Amino acid sequence: MGTVLEVTKPDSRRFSAVFAYAELFKARVTSLVVLTAWCGGCLAATHSGRGWTSPALLEAALGVGLVAAGTAALNQVLERDIDAKMHRTMRRPLVTGVLEAVIATRLAIGMVLAGLTVLAWYCNWLTAVLTLLTSAVYLGLYTPLKTYGPCCTLVGAFPGAMPPLLGWVAVRGRLGWEPLVLFLILFFWQFPHFHAIGLLYRDDYRRAGIRMLAVLDTGGRSIRRSIFTTSLALLPVTLFPTFLHMAGRVYFGAAVLLGLGLLFQAHRAWEVLARGQPRLSRQIAARLLRATVVYLPALFLIMVLDPVR
Repeated sequence: MGTVLEVTKPDSRRFSAVFAYAELFKARVTSLVVLTAWCGGCLAATHSGRGWTSPALLEAALGVGLVAAGTAALNQVLERDIDAKMHRTMRRPLVTGVLEAVIATRLAIGMVLAGLTVLAWYCNWLTAVLTLLTSAVYLGLYTPLKTYGPCCTLVGAFPGAMPPLLGWVAVRGRLGWEPLVLFLILFFWQFPHFHAIGLLYRDDYRRAGIRMLAVLDTGGRSIRRSIFTTSLALLPVTLFPTFLHMAGRVYFGAAVLLGLGLLFQAHRAWEVLARGQPRLSRQIAARLLRATVVYLPALFLIMVLDPVR
C-alpha cells in the first residue's frame, strides 16, 4: 500500500499541473481559435491551388495558437481579482494559488513573442502584425471594458473574429473579400454565443461587477433583440463563401440548415425572455449555448471539406 501511494502521489501532482496549465491557457477556447485559423488557412491554400500541403498551414496554426494561449493567460493575470468573485472562475490556478502570477506572466509573454516570431519568420509580417493587434485589442480594450458596460461584447467581437482571417492571410499574404467573409461569420456568431453565457452566469457577472448586457438588461428586451438579429444576419453571411467560390453546394445546403437551426434557438430565446421567466431563461440559454458550440465547428469543417478548387 505504501509503495502504491509513493507512485501515485507524483502522478497526481503531475496531472494537476497539466490541468492547471490547460486552464491557464484556456485550452478549449484556444483549440477553437486554432481550428478556425487552420480552416481559414486550408481555404486559402485550396483557393490558391496549393492544397493542404502548404507548409504555412501548420506554421499559422502554431503561431496563432501560441499567441492565443499567451493572451488567454495574460487575461487571467489581469482579471484574477475578478475571477475570485465568480463561482465559474474561482478555481482557476491563479486564484487558488496553484500558479504564481509572476511565473504565469513571464510564460505568457514568452508564448506571445514565440507565436509572433513564428508568424513573422515562417508566414509573413502582415499576419504577425494583425495577430499582435488582435492580442492588444483583447487585452487593452475588451478586458477593461468588461466592468464599464455592454459595449465590451461588441469590442471583444473584433479580436474574437480574427482567427480565420489570420489563417487566410498567413497562406495568401494579403487581405481580400474572402477573409473578410470568414471574419464576419465569426463576428456575428459571437453575439448569440456570449449572450447565452451571460444569461447562464448573470449572477456571477453581477457579483464580480462585470457590466454585460445580460446583467444590465433585466427586462431582457435588448438582449433578446441582439441574439435574434445577429443570428438572422449570420445566415446570409454564411452563404457568401459559395458565392465567392470558396465552398461548394454541399456547404451551401449545410449552412442553410445550420443557420435555420441556430435561428430557431434564437427565436425560442426571444419568446422565453419576453415572458420574463428566470428558470426557463437559464434553460433556453443553455440550449442556445450548446447550439452555438456545435454550429461553428460544423460550419467551418464542412466549408473546408467542400471547397471549390
